[in-house]
Amino acid sequence: MRLTLPTLGAVYLLLATAAHGFAQSGDIEIKDVWARATPGGAQTAAVYATIVSAADDRLTGAATPAAKEAQLHTMATDNGVMTMRQVDDINLPAGQPVTLKPGGYHIVPTGLTQPLVEGQTFPLTLTFAKTGNRQVTVSVQKIGAMGPGAGTDMPGMNMPGHR
Repeated sequence: MRLTLPTLGAVYLLLATAAHGFAQSGDIEIKDVWARATPGGAQTAAVYATIVSAADDRLTGAATPAAKEAQLHTMATDNGVMTMRQVDDINLPAGQPVTLKPGGYHIVPTGLTQPLVEGQTFPLTLTFAKTGNRQVTVSVQKIGAMGPGAGTDMPGMNMPGHR
């Protein structure tokens, strides 16, 4: 097979375009992944993180050996009533940080296999529509924490024995 310069140029352009698209779809940053400790007997928890995707993508699911199931949820206030509902996915606009946080989007592990204990960690696999699966480590913070190193500044949160 004899390749001419125009043919090589076309092949290069095709490969460069394909590689560029692949690199964009796989370029994702996941940071500040954390959960609050849970009291004994709790069957659910909440996991938070900040996600930045280089290309438009969607978080479509999560799984962890620390629970039977993990769901994507959102919280909203409607007429003064806070509601939580499960969602199918969370949009990740290209280059824009999306923060899963208390009072907003979050991941809910249900059917915990054991309580989440402050100072421990557990694995979590996040599933993205374009990027595929990414495994992260969840850092367990204090009950009532508002983020890694943020303490327990939850207004109205009064839990005996926890400060």
